Amino acid sequence: MDLPIDVIDHPAPERPAEPAATVVLLRDGADEIEVLMIHRGAETAFGGMWAFPGGTIEAGDVPAGTEPDPLPAARRAAVRETREEVGLELAEASLVYWSHWLPPDDSRRRFSTWFFVAEAGEHHADEHVTLDTGEVHEHRWLAPANALAMQASGKALIAPPTFVTLEQLVRYGDVTSVLGSAEPQQFATEIAYAPDGARICLWHGDAGYGLADPMVQGPRRRLVMDESAGWRYLDHG
Repeated sequence: MDLPIDVIDHPAPERPAEPAATVVLLRDGADEIEVLMIHRGAETAFGGMWAFPGGTIEAGDVPAGTEPDPLPAARRAAVRETREEVGLELAEASLVYWSHWLPPDDSRRRFSTWFFVAEAGEHHADEHVTLDTGEVHEHRWLAPANALAMQASGKALIAPPTFVTLEQLVRYGDVTSVLGSAEPQQFATEIAYAPDGARICLWHGDAGYGLADPMVQGPRRRLVMDESAGWRYLDHG
């Protein structure tokens, strides 16, 4: 579907990316922040994975007069998808732009996805969550570290953007700190392989980015997906 917004994508991609939006809903737990995660049904995009509420941007999500800016449409889509998937209402103005994710050009299905963070209000307690059982099997409020532990133990399947976002959130003690520190980052993914076969996502700023060579010495901005040693997000000079 052609939309009157600018979709971030690689030049002349084989398969143009579909615009999408995701919201990371946050609340202050007893000792640390918690995020709302949903377990997607097998028949959906990212089927079987634990993720954040979200989905594709539709024509009706584009506010009149905002074209070609994609952010208003992305915010509206994130709010709509949250309502449809978990029954929670969000104010568009409460969504804070956190990051943008773009998969490799040769991915089977490609989404150009805007990630937002937002604080959950008191009315977002578990008893107010109403799941779209056709798309979502289960929901949990999890501390980012606990969600990462589920992935490490094999109890939860998550995609690289979800993993990195959780790693980013681990460092924060409360929701206010998360919202106040937002500096949107771009993650246009390039895939490379280590000599031991480990799959690696490289992003701009990594010494190997643009070369598809993870062995180049220098700054690191990557996710190492080692199925035996575990996943590791590296972001340092």
